[in-house]
Amino acid sequence: MNFKPLGDRALLKQLEREETTASGIVLPDTAKEKPQNAEVVAVGDGEEVKVKKGDIVVFAKYSGTEISLDGEDYMILDADDILGIVEK
Repeated sequence: MNFKPLGDRALLKQLEREETTASGIVLPDTAKEKPQNAEVVAVGDGEEVKVKKGDIVVFAKYSGTEISLDGEDYMILDADDILGIVEK
């Protein structure tokens, strides 16, 4: 994939997680909320972008633009919509 976000934007891939209820029932994708954390795949060259490729970040709930590249789903977010970096 060759994609570089412009300006103060980042390309993110949402992390998949399987959710189960307290009784052990696995919830289907349609019944669960989308995760608000993702891995940074590419960043623009703007000065406001404070993340780098490979960082795990938390982003605002109703932000970003969903796109599909090479059969994979990604999100493009403005730097302002990235709330923080998850440290290991």
